Amino acid sequence: MHVLVVHNRYRSAQPSGEDRVVDQEVALLAEAGHRVSRFERRSDDIAGMSLPQKAAVPLRVPWNPAVRAELAALLRRQRPDVVHIHSTFPLLSPSVVAACGDARVPAVATLHNYQMVCPTGTLYRAGRICTDCCAGALPLPAVRHGCYRGSRLATIPLAVSLAANRRRWWTGVERFFCISAAQRRILVGAGAPAHRLRVKHNFVPDPGTRRRGSGDGLLYLGRLAEEKGVRLLMTAWDQVRARGGLGQPLLLAGAGPLHDELASWASGRDDVRYLGPRTRAECAGLVAGAAAVVAPSVWPEAFGLVVGEAMAAAVPVVAADHGAFVELVEDEVTGLRHRPGDAASLADCLGRIVADPARNAALGAAGRRRYERDLTPQIGLDRLLAGYTAAIAQSATAQPASGGSPGGGRRRSR
Repeated sequence: MHVLVVHNRYRSAQPSGEDRVVDQEVALLAEAGHRVSRFERRSDDIAGMSLPQKAAVPLRVPWNPAVRAELAALLRRQRPDVVHIHSTFPLLSPSVVAACGDARVPAVATLHNYQMVCPTGTLYRAGRICTDCCAGALPLPAVRHGCYRGSRLATIPLAVSLAANRRRWWTGVERFFCISAAQRRILVGAGAPAHRLRVKHNFVPDPGTRRRGSGDGLLYLGRLAEEKGVRLLMTAWDQVRARGGLGQPLLLAGAGPLHDELASWASGRDDVRYLGPRTRAECAGLVAGAAAVVAPSVWPEAFGLVVGEAMAAAVPVVAADHGAFVELVEDEVTGLRHRPGDAASLADCLGRIVADPARNAALGAAGRRRYERDLTPQIGLDRLLAGYTAAIAQSATAQPASGGSPGGGRRRSR
């Protein structure tokens, strides 16, 4: 099969699990003998643009006609069997969907977040879960609150793109991969076409090593941001310390906007080790050496790669009881789930996860079994190819693609 992957890569200063998923899927397909081409843009390129070019970037977020023409021409030359769309923000735009229609090549898309119903993709605002933009056709609440970077002006292009292209996405893409059932429920509830949405968890490469012994330290590994529950974890750990501690340190690895605050909080403490950003190999070693991995997100995560990585290494998880974590972490079987946003509940789970080494080992072993059942590369490949095959079959019943501007789509015979 020939697959063309469309993706806008994140800034290198803000490492993204989404970029990693894309790269791993491309490698998986190639290793299985499939031909993979890429059509990409890099957000890093914005820094090198001229001032007029930078000023034009927000205007092209909802629709980039040059990208549409370039991709359509490429598709006509290469004639791939299917196009797999990932992120299109900010340099590609949903015009890539129209390009697939122009060239009459079926498209699938992975929904890595909630950007189809929330301009920022997180369903999180001002310290709480927010679904204000899910109910209506126009995401005006996001503009009113300046949800993107705290700016109404910066939020407008994202809101316009969501409103103008919603129908384009829902009619122009044959199959959507939701990375959790929780994500799919939210999207269907907001009006997404249920028959086009399939759950395909992100796969996790086998680390090749598993935890030996009981491990040392409770590990947070991820972006240092409020929505990831970093502040909640700090509060919970202070409660743990007030109770006498656990005899194990809290390990924190990652980068993000809360770096300075976290570094200041951790400074001079013997029960906290702030490790900063780490390489992928170093992260794998940290996971495999931990007593438990902590995922305290206060927003409803659409997946959570670190949870899958922990299970692959036979390490139990403490996670928030919402979003994808509900289906990934079986409470009292592969880990423990705490009440979302509740520091006391999190502190209690942190204590319980290391209180009994034998039980900790049993939770980790159960997590490894769950990984082998649902999250291996082979399972990921099978589900990926099944989605491609279904999209190609569905496209064969379609009428010729219609042209047009945002909001259009392909009409289908039923």
